[in-house]
Amino acid sequence: MSFEDLGPHFAALMPDVRGRLTANAPLAPYTWFRVGGPAQILFTPADEDDLAYFLQRAPGDLAVTVLGLGSNMIVRDGGVPGVVIRLAGRAFGEVEILDNHRVRAGAAVPDMKVARAAAEAGVDGLAFLRGIPGSIGGALRMNAGAHGGETTDVLIEARGVDRKGDLRTFTHADMGFSYRHSTAPEDVIFTSALFQGRPGKPDEITAEMERITAAREATQPIREKTGGSTFKNPKPQSAWKVIDAAGCRGLRMGGAQVSEMHCNFLINTGDATAADIENLGEEVRRRVMAHSGVDLHWEIERIGVTA
Repeated sequence: MSFEDLGPHFAALMPDVRGRLTANAPLAPYTWFRVGGPAQILFTPADEDDLAYFLQRAPGDLAVTVLGLGSNMIVRDGGVPGVVIRLAGRAFGEVEILDNHRVRAGAAVPDMKVARAAAEAGVDGLAFLRGIPGSIGGALRMNAGAHGGETTDVLIEARGVDRKGDLRTFTHADMGFSYRHSTAPEDVIFTSALFQGRPGKPDEITAEMERITAAREATQPIREKTGGSTFKNPKPQSAWKVIDAAGCRGLRMGGAQVSEMHCNFLINTGDATAADIENLGEEVRRRVMAHSGVDLHWEIERIGVTA
């Protein structure tokens, strides 16, 4: 499937844009599931100012979708209409160690890279990021957490650009964090975050990160084409337990499968479509509801249109 080519239209609207605009750009290579259709327009801004310039001049009714590392996302087979913005490169990919055990990171920085940089600098408190398969932008949007830590525990403030192209700063209180959720405005594209750590010893922090890595490798199918945890934990229960109890371990649909190792992970076994994966997830939800009355909610974001 392909969309109408909006490239010439955007070139006329924003002649001074410095980033890359690509029409009908495949998105599957940018997602961990390796499935899905194209973006009508894929925009990779050169820096924060370039992003603001683009948003200031983009039509107000243009659909705007943000793509990070693609670890917690299903791109549907029909692709994504409008523009998909992907932050990448040095402008959004730097980590800076500041005074008072603070760390500033661009939104495109992988969470594990922030954890590693903090550890090397003797900044404790951010090791939990080693267990999150995503980027800082995604962590801000969904209050990502793992191994006893959450983004809300360490965030001081976040910076972003809203749909009008205005630069905005959000305090911790402004973010409205709750379990795997933030009430920050949906139209804001986060560009960086400032975290507060505490004094620590590099070797001890590194040992904690190695423990987290070993735990992930022993219990999660991290070497498969997967998107991380599929459903939010229906507290006080664990999603994997109610999925397992409903007999879904190993359940298959087309090329998609519920992981045998960890029931809250879906896997592309090689030839899955986005529809296979999403439909399998919905079947898991149906079976869990029928078995235990638990209504599972997707943690993985699903974007785009069906084929």
